[in-house]
Amino acid sequence: MTYLREALAARVGEFIQLRRDIHRHPELAFEEHQTAEVVATKLAAWGYAVHRGLGGTGVVGTMTRGKGARSLGLRADMDALPIQEQTGLAWASDIPGRMHACGHDGHTAMLLAAAQALAQDTDFTGTLHLIFQPAEEGGGGALRMMQDGLFERFPCDAVFAMHNMPGVPAGHLVFRDGPAMASSDYVTIHLHGTGGHGAMPHRAADPLVAAASIVMALQTVVSRNVDPLDTAVVTVGALHAGQANNVIPALATLELSVRALRPQVRVLLEQRIKALVAAQAQSFGVRAEVIWKPGYCVLVNTVQETNFARQVGLDMVGAERVTLQGPALTGSEDFAFMLEKVPGSYLLIGNGDGAGSCMVHNPAYDFNDDNILVGASYWVNLVRAFFAH
Repeated sequence: MTYLREALAARVGEFIQLRRDIHRHPELAFEEHQTAEVVATKLAAWGYAVHRGLGGTGVVGTMTRGKGARSLGLRADMDALPIQEQTGLAWASDIPGRMHACGHDGHTAMLLAAAQALAQDTDFTGTLHLIFQPAEEGGGGALRMMQDGLFERFPCDAVFAMHNMPGVPAGHLVFRDGPAMASSDYVTIHLHGTGGHGAMPHRAADPLVAAASIVMALQTVVSRNVDPLDTAVVTVGALHAGQANNVIPALATLELSVRALRPQVRVLLEQRIKALVAAQAQSFGVRAEVIWKPGYCVLVNTVQETNFARQVGLDMVGAERVTLQGPALTGSEDFAFMLEKVPGSYLLIGNGDGAGSCMVHNPAYDFNDDNILVGASYWVNLVRAFFAH
């Protein structure tokens, strides 16, 4: 084990450069062709059986040692975001309007660094599946890989993933069993009214006034329908209506983001929003059309696997660098679909609070390269501990 740690430390510079090269060439959801090629080529060179094309651009690297019957999956995401980078770094994105603003370049580099070290480890016995997933950023790449037979072709007894978290000390590990990240649903509301002259509103049915009332009424869904001990979010992110100050439009459109930390609350939010919008629209004499677009499900970490992952962290970095039960997050993550199918856990690694460690999805964000060694070491420790059981 000492040898593996030394090997990781000696080669970490290679993976920092790899991370920065991926950062320079960001690819959006289901377009990760170059990144997938880099991943597949390296895995093959290290002796993994490589499988391409799951979920479009996903890659799975498999290694079996000995006769152990247990199988383990580790997942990293690969896609970037449609954001114009503003870091000014030497390795900033070469592609206008695209950047790795969530650290998926770092997640990929951490898992690759671990993959290289584990390829030299002849001690473990079992089957390791390294899952490099496309399209986490709203594209549902995890679900696409599963629809392509991910867990049928590569059965896993447990599956784990790791994400960086700005504001948490660099290298600090955060665990949580139970609901850890929120579901995410997206709603488009079209309010169909009757247009008219702004000077004669009595001869029109104004969808804009109805929309304004609905925006305010929606604020009561969480405050008056959801148990105060539960977490839910209803955000109206856009309202589009009209073009001139003296014209009553015939159509107003609202765009909503809806989140919950319990499946039951997710169902309640849909019921209440649809009922409230219909009643409000009727009261203003307009017609409501609600288009509900399901997003990601609630991410639930199983207790046994989280306890295992937590202990690996404690053994590796000590109690002072581990949060045993961190707070739930209202962000969403499509690893949740994998956890519906296979027991496992999703953990966080602190990205620090220095330069670049603003919140993710920010044009000034950058992954903390110090985490490549920590994250890769964690994966190596987890794999060895898993197959030792």
